[in-house]
Amino acid sequence: MPINGLHHAAYRCRDAQETVDFYTGLLGLPYVMAISEDRVPSTKEPDPYMHIFFDIGKGGSLAFFELPTKPPMSRDPNTPAWVQHIALQVDSVKELEETKRRLAAKDIDVIGPTDHGIFQSIYFFDPSGNRVELCCNTGNQADYDRLKALAPRMLEDWNKGKKTVRHAAFIHAKELASTDA
Repeated sequence: MPINGLHHAAYRCRDAQETVDFYTGLLGLPYVMAISEDRVPSTKEPDPYMHIFFDIGKGGSLAFFELPTKPPMSRDPNTPAWVQHIALQVDSVKELEETKRRLAAKDIDVIGPTDHGIFQSIYFFDPSGNRVELCCNTGNQADYDRLKALAPRMLEDWNKGKKTVRHAAFIHAKELASTDA
């Protein structure tokens, strides 16, 4: 069975309107659909909800559920805040920088741009506390091909001892070289 793309990724939000305002107003994502029901379709459990969708391109959506009858949102206390996040792609580093300025003007703390060697990112939290990363690819096809070829061996070596493996350190070679100068 071939997977041919992302249909949607769903997260929880505190307030559907606040979420629509944030993702459309600050990030420019088109708000394209809402579904609200009194029962969960898959489990038939009675639970009113609002399910909102944003177009993220190439047929995929980013979706959120507002669940007014459930306890307030919280994070998994055993998972660092930087781990679970929504990563969305933009076209240029200039767009990252412009978005950072726009978010900062609204008093939203932004980390970055962070250079990952093959892409750059900024990080911030949405009004519900979901961490969002905006990324811009900056690598070349040879680097992406090399990383793909290394992936099986990296996982195999990681599984041997659950220790850092350095097979892909080359992606930071430019960054390391510039800090050594």
